[in-house]
Amino acid sequence: MPELFNGTAFSLQGPEDGPPVALIHGLGMNHAMWQWQAPALGSYRVLSYDLYSHGASGPAPRKPDLGLLAEQLRALLDHVGIRQCAIVGFSLGGMICRRFAMDFPDRVTALGILHSAYARTEEARQAVQKRVEQARIDGPSATVEAALERWFSAECRKARPDVMDLVRTWVLANDIGLYPDMYQVLVDGVDELVAPEPAIACPTLVMTGDEDYGNSPEMSHAIAAEIAGSETVILPGLRHMALAEDPDRVNAILLDFLNRATGTSADA
Repeated sequence: MPELFNGTAFSLQGPEDGPPVALIHGLGMNHAMWQWQAPALGSYRVLSYDLYSHGASGPAPRKPDLGLLAEQLRALLDHVGIRQCAIVGFSLGGMICRRFAMDFPDRVTALGILHSAYARTEEARQAVQKRVEQARIDGPSATVEAALERWFSAECRKARPDVMDLVRTWVLANDIGLYPDMYQVLVDGVDELVAPEPAIACPTLVMTGDEDYGNSPEMSHAIAAEIAGSETVILPGLRHMALAEDPDRVNAILLDFLNRATGTSADA
């Protein structure tokens, strides 16, 4: 069972002397989505938590935006006594970790930005906004089946019904009264991350799948272009939830990056 601090459900695992890493899940998920990465991060001190209005966490104390969600992480890090850490964020989590690095640059040792958005065309923005309005009327069930198609390859959807059921259950558990405002952050928050000020200046990995059309390779290259010395990895044949569809491939890349960025031996 997760612990609870000020309305935030969290888990802190791994050796106390391990390099600290904070994991931020995506919209509609919860901290359990990192189950596919946890074995690979066994030598790290791993903090994972539920965003406001997700999982076992309480509702946001005000209308959510990226600044509030970055502050949620800062308060949690203070609570568990972590001064600096690497931060890995998926999708919305990748937006939050960029906001955090802008707001609290002295707290970040490295960033992993996974399957996350950059500035959208007006057509793409309207498509996401339409999904927000669908969710506002009918709740998460209005968008979950289309999301699974965007998130997983057809082969995975057919071969892994257990994973589809698990992810579907997570999304459907979201409160219809809270979910749309969190969804809106995906629409409104992207532009404030373009040309980050202050500039992000820590080791950074930017990764997506070549079939993740909403968080495309072009977006990942654009994110990386604004972070000096960052690395970009594009995963062939994978969509949005690559970390669940092919965790071995994702974990090998992520762990190699974290080991180099934190000075951790691969044999640790």
